[in-house]
Amino acid sequence: MGLYLDLLEGKNIAVVANQTSVLEKRKEKIEECELVHLVDSLLSLGIIVKKVFAPEHGFRGKADAGEVIKDGFDTKTGLPIISLYGENKKPSAEQLKNIDVVVFDIQDVGARFYTYISSLHYVMEACAEAEIPVIILDRPNPNGHYIDGPVLELEHKSFVGMHKVPVVYGMTIGEYGQMINGEKWLKNGIQCDLKVIPLKNYNHSKAYRLPVKPSPNLPNDKSINLYPSLCFFEGTNVSAGRGTEMQFQIYGSPFLSKSDYTFTPQPNEGAKYPKYENKLCFGENLQKADNLNKIDLSYLIKAYKLDSSKEFFNSFFTKLAGTKKLQQQIEDHLSEKEIRETWEKDLNEFKITRNFYLIYK
Repeated sequence: MGLYLDLLEGKNIAVVANQTSVLEKRKEKIEECELVHLVDSLLSLGIIVKKVFAPEHGFRGKADAGEVIKDGFDTKTGLPIISLYGENKKPSAEQLKNIDVVVFDIQDVGARFYTYISSLHYVMEACAEAEIPVIILDRPNPNGHYIDGPVLELEHKSFVGMHKVPVVYGMTIGEYGQMINGEKWLKNGIQCDLKVIPLKNYNHSKAYRLPVKPSPNLPNDKSINLYPSLCFFEGTNVSAGRGTEMQFQIYGSPFLSKSDYTFTPQPNEGAKYPKYENKLCFGENLQKADNLNKIDLSYLIKAYKLDSSKEFFNSFFTKLAGTKKLQQQIEDHLSEKEIRETWEKDLNEFKITRNFYLIYK
């Protein structure tokens, strides 16, 4: 905290945070530590935290994906909680009134359709318009070891994909913020007064185990590793395991009956109304699969070929893919190799742009 405390002292602070915004506090035994929330830590040091902005899933990270988050108050601190996943996804000028600095501290997982980078975009845009500096407390990217997937076409821009980047972009959230700024992706090309507090002893090839699950349906390292490949199923009639305890480690549907593995989704934390609730689904268990260093399309292609419903894709698929081409390629029975070849030019161009904003090599 010594790298940024002097930037906050005596100022009115707003924090963009969720359940991942924690610091490790060492105990007497050097191998033991406890997790302390950033907001609690700042308050204990006399920093004037005026409010908290909460992204998708809420401040405590309990809400379902896509569930509207309401404004409220934190029961522990009494601070007002302002939702960035409710009526507005961008802080208003009124909500930023009398704020001197905004601190952004949220754990990302390095996939374009994970909405925390979209929240970062809107926070930076609102702060640029209000001439308020933003400080990003950088965190490792657990999928930072590769770059892959189709690059978004801007006609398919949405909250699950706002920028011309591939599905997996290989940057920390601090590096990504620098790219948002440098590429002038904010409205009217405006730029934010941005400072990134860098990580120590980090590089993109370093494995990183998250101390807190980043959202209700990413419970462990395996789910985070598989997420960029399995999230495409959210745009199909296939379940990615919501409503089980193996979210984004299994997939299946009632229409894949040639498969041996079965599961039955039930309501649980993060999935109050799961796809195929109480219905038997046939599919595949990937918990013991090798860790990925690329997007694996084989699961998607296999499920499409086995599907007996003939209504495999829905309109959300194009938003997730960022292009209409991927659905067409699968429907045209292109091989994974053939599909990947169509990504190469755009990926190479993105890598050149990305290099300008890297903090860690």
